[in-house]
Amino acid sequence: MKHMSRKENNAQHNKEVKDQVEENLNDAIEEVEQLDDQENEQAEESAEASQEEKLKQDLEKEKDKFLRLFAEFENYKRRTSKERLELFKTANQEVLTAMLPVMDDFDRAMNELKKSADKDLLQGVGLIHNKLRETLKNKGLERMTVEQGDAFDSEIHEAVTQIPAPSDKLKGKIVDVIEPGYKLGERIIRYPKVVTGQ
Repeated sequence: MKHMSRKENNAQHNKEVKDQVEENLNDAIEEVEQLDDQENEQAEESAEASQEEKLKQDLEKEKDKFLRLFAEFENYKRRTSKERLELFKTANQEVLTAMLPVMDDFDRAMNELKKSADKDLLQGVGLIHNKLRETLKNKGLERMTVEQGDAFDSEIHEAVTQIPAPSDKLKGKIVDVIEPGYKLGERIIRYPKVVTGQ
């Protein structure tokens, strides 16, 4: 075996150290490059994520605007439909209210004709009377049923006068109906005029 001289030994050792340093340096450079690549990828992913998040937010804003607009449109349709219906009802109410005195006159005429002996006349006028009543009923007009002995209710009856009750059963009750009341749908358009007993 040959013995290496100290110089050669040092050169060999220096070469090994140099190789080791170069290898460590290359590893460090490679590690830094990998870290740079990872940071770049993360930055790109972050940029993509923030772009995607921005698009999602924009989409949500547009969706919210659309839903609000749609709700406003539905409310508008409902409101105009209701107003149109109210307009028809009001127009109908005016015509029907104007017809009530005609119905009252017909009722009085029928009562007088019942007293006469002319049955053909009574039957003919009765047919016209029924036709008018049915026509008005089909338009929503309904006569309120109020009879003698019914309890007086100030919400739905109009007391014209009070008289001494003919019997104890009629005290505080309706004694007579002077003018019938009428409803249009659920709304009272003319309150029945009554006489109450005291």
